[in-house]
Amino acid sequence: MEEVNHLANERSKAQFDVEAMKIVWAGSQQQLDASERIARLVATKITERHLHWGMFIPAIKGQGTEQQQQKWLPLSYKMQIIGCYAQTELGHGSNVQGLKTTATLDPKSDEFIINSPTLTSSKWWPGGLGKASTHGVVYARLLVDEKDCGVNNGFIVHLRSFDDPSPLPGITVADIGMKFGNEVYNTIDNGVLQFDHVSIPRDQMLMRVSQVTREGKYVQSDVPRQLLYGTMVYVWQTIVADASCALSRAVCIATRYSAVQRQFGSQDGGPETQVIDYKTQQNRLFPLVTTACAYSGIPELFVVYVPACTYEGDNVVLLLQVARFLMKIVSQLGSGKQPVGTTAYMGRVEHLLQCCSEDWLKPTAILEAFEARAACMSVACAKNISKMPSLEEGFAELSSNLVETAVAHCQLIGARPNAIALVDAFNYTDHYLGSVLGRYDGNVYPNLYAKAWEEPLNDTAVSGVYREYIRPMLKQQLRTARL
Repeated sequence: MEEVNHLANERSKAQFDVEAMKIVWAGSQQQLDASERIARLVATKITERHLHWGMFIPAIKGQGTEQQQQKWLPLSYKMQIIGCYAQTELGHGSNVQGLKTTATLDPKSDEFIINSPTLTSSKWWPGGLGKASTHGVVYARLLVDEKDCGVNNGFIVHLRSFDDPSPLPGITVADIGMKFGNEVYNTIDNGVLQFDHVSIPRDQMLMRVSQVTREGKYVQSDVPRQLLYGTMVYVWQTIVADASCALSRAVCIATRYSAVQRQFGSQDGGPETQVIDYKTQQNRLFPLVTTACAYSGIPELFVVYVPACTYEGDNVVLLLQVARFLMKIVSQLGSGKQPVGTTAYMGRVEHLLQCCSEDWLKPTAILEAFEARAACMSVACAKNISKMPSLEEGFAELSSNLVETAVAHCQLIGARPNAIALVDAFNYTDHYLGSVLGRYDGNVYPNLYAKAWEEPLNDTAVSGVYREYIRPMLKQQLRTARL
């Protein structure tokens, strides 16, 4: 087949160094080199990060004392125990301080009693819990000497026998069943877990943030209490990274094919208009290229990544976290500290609040308009919050405005000339994309036609299905056909 590069002209329009952008996306030259080597070997990235590695081990590393890490991490690394992260309950998810599972100190036995006092306090959804995990980092409300010390610690709880997968006394555990979608997420054993006064040694409370002594005293350490949320933040970061990867793969295919495909607009027998040049297509596509906050309809990516909208809490929670960060940036503008990274535009807030461009054909003018919108919304929210009795009341009252502000921040868009170069910077091989429509050379139609002939149904002109079912039907012999 003739080698043709239908996207060479598009790449010549790039206004930045694509190779340098590849390094930015990868994180470093070393990571870029490694990803390119891996891309030659595998067609897809591993989609399931077992929570043993993704949350159980990070929780111990982040919240366990040095002694606890020395005890539990070697067992975890060698898979001599398999762990899960049991925080979310049937009745509580994002509101950690609202969890109802209790861990009550028994000073006589030097143990904690882990209990699920209500149905809604059942741990619900932890991956790996349904059938595989032998242990779990369980988050519970600490009760010491009848005092409620809040939810500040995880507790390492032995869940299943090492001899067989049966639960230990006082523990009820099961798989929650089918989830939305198929294949990937339904191969993960998300579970439900209840405790009926289960005793664990006192030293199985992760004690880096706070401790309970042998004498039964609750002691807060100098380590910031926010460390409790470190594992969740790590997972949120992973969700964003994975979703961004999935989206970038999808828009790479969509952008390249939009530049290849032509529809309508032919004048005097000339070529039809590239689909990518239609404003309606740009409105759909360009925000996706740069924001990585929405999902394509490509089937495999839809099934795998749509649950990321909710599996660490409604994605509104994540948008509110972005909004909090933006409010912090606004509060620091008068201090002389210049915003960096994705918020660098906020350093020009005075200019953006007054800017007015009439030359909308310039990509820089379009980008500045989006920056001005995000900056104006951020400043307006910050002013309104400052009028509230307290910061938290302000966030609660203005949550809808804050979500819209976060979305505006995420929708800063790139311009048409850079579209192909931007998706090239994702550095995905044709092998990894797995799509004829997203080929690097844009030579779609001959390859799509050739691909059809690789279908096993085309091995023979007349298939057995035709002889057995279709021909008898056509000849009105359906009654005697073997069904």
